[in-house]
Amino acid sequence: MTSHPVELVIFDCDGVLVDSERLYCRVDREVFAELGADFTEAEMVERFVGSSKDMLTAIVAERRGRPLEPGWDAPFRQRYEDVLDAELTAVEGVADVLDALAVPYCLASNGSHASIRRNLGRTGLLERFEERMFSARDVDRGKPAPDLFLHAAAAMGVPPERCAVVEDSRYGVQAARAAGMRAFGYTGGLTLASHLEGPGTVLFGHMRELPGLLGVG
Repeated sequence: MTSHPVELVIFDCDGVLVDSERLYCRVDREVFAELGADFTEAEMVERFVGSSKDMLTAIVAERRGRPLEPGWDAPFRQRYEDVLDAELTAVEGVADVLDALAVPYCLASNGSHASIRRNLGRTGLLERFEERMFSARDVDRGKPAPDLFLHAAAAMGVPPERCAVVEDSRYGVQAARAAGMRAFGYTGGLTLASHLEGPGTVLFGHMRELPGLLGVG
């Protein structure tokens, strides 16, 4: 763990700012079964939470034993939107955390810019992240590669060693470590704490603990 003070906090979106992972996993499991790829609930969490679209597509194709056609997800998009419109909420306490932070913060997600904006808009968080949202579509490789976090840090003008990343997935904490950033693993979501543990990583169970752990609240 670096001794440099934290000058930038980089938040993941799904499962950290908005409580969407439970909803995505539920609908994903239904959709994948219709496509001929069955997964258990445990497999859904283990393999898909925090994954990029390319990674997700490859895993489903492997399970069903044949490739997915380009645009395979188009017929199902409205199903996801309907569930998110009806059920999506902000992660408990996250608005208070954003209010308490005394350093800049931004967002870096494997999701698309459109998805990020819709989900932040649904939960009243969008205005807090305007001009400070970064997507895996902005870089060559999404998480668990470090590219996205390094891109966000560069855009915000902060060296990696002075950044802290808040994540809820094993892919996310792996990316933070690879980027040379401190990782804070949120265990209040779907991912087991044992999958978030590792060097340079602090685990916490409630968002309101975060400012104290960061030392910037």
